[in-house]
This record gives sequence, structure tokens and C-alpha cells, in this order.
Amino acid sequence: MSISLDGFVGGANGENEWIFPTMGEDVTTWIVETLETAGLHVMGRRTYHDMASYWPTSTSPFAASMNSIPKMVFTRSAVIERPDLRLTTTALKDASKAHGQTQQMAQPDEAICNLWLNPNVGGTDLVSEIGELKDSDGKPIVAHGGASFAASLIEHNLVDEYHLIVHPVALGQGLPIFDRLPNPLSMQLVECRQFAGGAIAKVFEPNKITQ
Repeated sequence: MSISLDGFVGGANGENEWIFPTMGEDVTTWIVETLETAGLHVMGRRTYHDMASYWPTSTSPFAASMNSIPKMVFTRSAVIERPDLRLTTTALKDASKAHGQTQQMAQPDEAICNLWLNPNVGGTDLVSEIGELKDSDGKPIVAHGGASFAASLIEHNLVDEYHLIVHPVALGQGLPIFDRLPNPLSMQLVECRQFAGGAIAKVFEPNKITQ
């Protein structure tokens, strides 16, 4: 996830235009390399609607991995509506604007569209379901937002690695992801990479606490 210097992953209304000035090609390459390792994308309901509306017709370098890798959507209702452009959030509109795209989409490839329209659905027991996914064989699970979904994963200690792109901007207010911690979370830095535009990629692993 992209995160500001003061710990927000989105503006107060989900705005993310602040990430694009420092999203150079080197940042894109680093993100794509991470996405290509995934065996499953997991996300919250609102993020699913954004992505299902955006990626099937995108020409972004991220599109191939986002479209081809299986998805699982977590929602408390255990039911998701069919994707609808009217349900997109401020974050998607900011991304579209930054890439010179409009909300009018071309006809997507049918196979890609079907992958987005028929995700696995979970959410009635987040801890148990994520735990079962982690215990199964396969490639890494990459979790996307939104902020509330990410905060739930963090709250229940379900994240094994934090891949954060820290952008050189302070927002003052916005959407946090570490605000539900029951106790301080100690982590160790396992990778740090600075990019030409000023953003820094940091990968953390939670410290293992031995009783």
C-alpha cells in the first residue's frame, strides 16, 4: 500500500492523487514484481468494485497481474453486487484522472471480465478464512485495501509482510490502517529501496514473540 509520512493510506474521503507525483517507472517496476509473485488477490468489497471497473480495460503495467490472478472478496454480508461504475470511489476517479482516462470503458475481454465478475467471496469469519488460505499450499496472498479491510487484517495479526511505499507527503488527516492495534506492533525492516522521485519502498515483517 502507498502511505503518507504521517501514516495515512488515503485522504479523508479516500483521495489518492497525492501518490502520483512520485509514482515513477522504478516504483511501478517494484510493484509489478511483487504482484507477479501472488497466487491470490484478497480485497474488501469497495476495493473490488473499483478494481473490477478499472482493470479489465486498463493498459497499465499492473493490468496483466491484476487481471490474471484469482481474486477473493471479503464482505460482512457474504454477498457482493455486480460491479457498477456508479459504485466507484474517489480513489478510482483520482487514478483515472492521473492516467488521462475517463470513466467511459471500452468493451473488456470476455475471459478477463468473467474472472472479475466471479470472484470467491468470504467474510463471515475473517480470521478463520484467511488462516485457512495461509495454511494452504501455493504462492503468496497479496492483500489490497481499502483502509478498513487492511486495518482488520492488521488488527487480527494476519499480515506476514507489510509492503509499504512511503511517499514524501504529509496529509494531516486521512485514512489510517494501524489505528485498531490492541497492542504496539514491533516489526523488523527486511527491505528498503529509495526511488528517483522520492518515494521509499519498505518491507517489514512482524517480530515473532516467544512466550
